[in-house]
Amino acid sequence: DQKHDFEPQYEETFNPAPLINNAVSNIICSLSFGRRFDYKDQEFKMLLNRMSRGLEISVNSQAILINICPWLYYLPFGPFWELRKAELDITAFLKRIIAQHRESLDPSSPRDFIDMYLLEISQQEEKEDSMFSEDYLFYIIGDLFVAGTDTTTNTILWCLLYMSLYPDVQDKVHAEIEAVVGKDRAPSLMDKPHMPFTEATIMEVQRMTVVVPLSIPHMASENTSFRGFGIPQGTVILANLWSVHRDPRVWDKPDEFNPSRFLDEHSQILKKDCFFPFGIGRRTCMGKQLAKMEVFLMFSNLMQAFRFRLPEGIRAPPLSGRFGLTLAPHSYNLCAVSR
Repeated sequence: DQKHDFEPQYEETFNPAPLINNAVSNIICSLSFGRRFDYKDQEFKMLLNRMSRGLEISVNSQAILINICPWLYYLPFGPFWELRKAELDITAFLKRIIAQHRESLDPSSPRDFIDMYLLEISQQEEKEDSMFSEDYLFYIIGDLFVAGTDTTTNTILWCLLYMSLYPDVQDKVHAEIEAVVGKDRAPSLMDKPHMPFTEATIMEVQRMTVVVPLSIPHMASENTSFRGFGIPQGTVILANLWSVHRDPRVWDKPDEFNPSRFLDEHSQILKKDCFFPFGIGRRTCMGKQLAKMEVFLMFSNLMQAFRFRLPEGIRAPPLSGRFGLTLAPHSYNLCAVSR
């Protein structure tokens, strides 16, 4: 689907972000709702718009104060009202989807995550301590979209940008895809073990960019100390993954883009102890296996079909990125030339 979406842009300058975001969001829709949406579907566009705007407001406005003063959420003006309106619209959409699932639910043949969750609710409804409810279902689906859309979208966008900036690496990825897959079929997960340079390229992009630089918050479960510093129980701890991935004591020339650092002398994937694109500790990203599959399939399919380059005479965007909920590349345009 992504290849077909890019084809109308052939030799034209375009912003890949909306196309990538739509494709990734539709994967989450398939898992959650059991259906894909046409990109022109008004409900789908509304859902993505409200989620995107809600996240932007939550991170980059006074609405962040709601975490300190919850009553601000109910103010009828400014970003507080806009955030509440986004949540109300998303909730109304999800309620319609859940109602449709409830009416057509077949216990012997669950179709998607919502069906499975509704079945679990019915099986545990007699338990007093059951944590399964439709209220929680809203939050879980929201988490799937927030955690699974922005991160994967930005990883793909970083990959395309780096390929445009490093055409020699792009040539090697193209050569490997042609040697392993050819042109008569699309790359699949079965090909991944036979495409180490493509995988190493993705890993090096993840090392260079780290879309969640500070990981997710952890908490000290008991009083402890580290290198002479006391850490009381309940202390919030953030792991600086960006620092680890750029540490010159661990990585040779860490600021240079070099996928070969992830390959051994036999050109096979080399495991690195200090490579943590999905977090560290017990609370790593629960969806990392899905994310790794998504990124590999989308990247390899796009690379099979196109050669990416920046428009002539256009300066490359700064690689520092812009920090919000995740580290995203600055907005950029590129050209996708059919191969």
